[in-house]
Amino acid sequence: MLENYLPILIFMAVALIVGSFMILMGFILGPSRPDSEKLSPYECGFEAFEDARMKFDVRYYLVAILFIIFDLEIAFLFPWAVVLRDIGLFGYMAMVVFLGILVIGFLYEWKKGALQWE
Repeated sequence: MLENYLPILIFMAVALIVGSFMILMGFILGPSRPDSEKLSPYECGFEAFEDARMKFDVRYYLVAILFIIFDLEIAFLFPWAVVLRDIGLFGYMAMVVFLGILVIGFLYEWKKGALQWE
């Protein structure tokens, strides 16, 4: 029973060795030229110039939420495309309704200007 896991163990050992070698070579051969710009703290498109509890613009979160919504749309399309022949016309129409709702939401957000960064 345990001999079935030997190829997996060998694969994991080789992957660990090759991965460690690549990372080590990057540290050894990579240039190290730090300057003040590279070492400055930077996060989320804002310079770190005030208190950590400063307020962020709501548009940042809105763009993140819209990205997640439309990314999930694509995640639902792949399994649907794989089984489209098996689910027939009902599955096709269900996806048309799903995509229609998402397109209406996308058009609404576009018309409201949520996709434009000022």
